[in-house]
Amino acid sequence: MVLLEIFSGWESFFQLIGVLLMFVFVLMVTYFCTRWIAQYQSGVMKNRNIQVIETFRVNNNKFIQIIQVGKKYLVISVCKDTINILAELIEEELIWKPSMEEFQGSNINESFQEVFNKLKDKIPRK
Repeated sequence: MVLLEIFSGWESFFQLIGVLLMFVFVLMVTYFCTRWIAQYQSGVMKNRNIQVIETFRVNNNKFIQIIQVGKKYLVISVCKDTINILAELIEEELIWKPSMEEFQGSNINESFQEVFNKLKDKIPRK
């Protein structure tokens, strides 16, 4: 009888270890799939002709965006089902225009402090 209780205890221990190993395996698969999807989408999103300069949320599903299409700057409204052109801007009307290095050289692994310091240097003081 004692032998059966010891065997039952070890069986429970090995089941626990098995469940923990499966959990770690699922976490690893999730992590690598998320990284793969992020790299794929960053490759797809690298476009040289259309760039979102700035986005302003008006409502839960309504945004105003400044986009650069070629050499033109457009102000558009993005709603749930529609996109409308509100105005066309010239480059001189923009207060802050990101450079190509900021679009192309963005590093995903940068810390918030590094990004904040870069932006702090570029914002003009009043």
